[in-house]
Amino acid sequence: MNPIKQLHDIIEKSDNIVFFGGAGVSTESHIPDFRSDNGLYKRKYPYPAETMLSHTFYTQHPKEFFEFYFNEMIYQDAVPNKAHAALAKLEQEGKLKAVITQNIDGLHQKAGSLNVLELHGSVLRNFCTRCHKAFTLEETIARRDQDGIPRCDVDNAIIKPDVVLYEEGLDESVIYAAVDAISHVDTLIVGGTSLVVYPAAGLIQYFRGKNLVLINRDSTPMDGKATLVIHDAIGKVLDEAVNG
Repeated sequence: MNPIKQLHDIIEKSDNIVFFGGAGVSTESHIPDFRSDNGLYKRKYPYPAETMLSHTFYTQHPKEFFEFYFNEMIYQDAVPNKAHAALAKLEQEGKLKAVITQNIDGLHQKAGSLNVLELHGSVLRNFCTRCHKAFTLEETIARRDQDGIPRCDVDNAIIKPDVVLYEEGLDESVIYAAVDAISHVDTLIVGGTSLVVYPAAGLIQYFRGKNLVLINRDSTPMDGKATLVIHDAIGKVLDEAVNG
């Protein structure tokens, strides 16, 4: 049977689905992933991307951190793609109970998804590191000083994006909610992730349901344990599987 037809049938027979996604979900919205040939980690900078996105680098080199962050992590013109739209439709139909995402772009919510668990935070939320005043992305960009560092209008402290940097821990409440969702689901659809970044990738071990579906252009360490594996563009796959 055609694998997309198989996925369609799995979705039709399930009313308790969770989607777990990574950077590959947003590449069709022209946001680069990390590890592909055109990914963020292949860009030429004085330091590796992993270093520049670390908490230590943020604290020790804020000017260089924010230059990299605003140049490489912010895509204000990005719009949801077919994958985001298909998932929002499944939630509206009552089939999809949660979206668990490693992405920080907010595109799932922009597409209409309501129950989104953001493991690594969001560029859309920003806060003053001293008084904790909240800022939108647009306000944060507008508050940059001569060195490109966003500053609070109340106390001039740095405005930090609400994203999880390397060396920082994930939000425990989000992790607990993700574990709870995955452990009670019938069908888990995993898409656009290489499943090599922990602790996020380790969430799949809590799945006890019937159908584990993996959608990714490249193989993953979990392919051998999946009910269905589809190596194709996730937007195309989900659009055809959901909309027929």
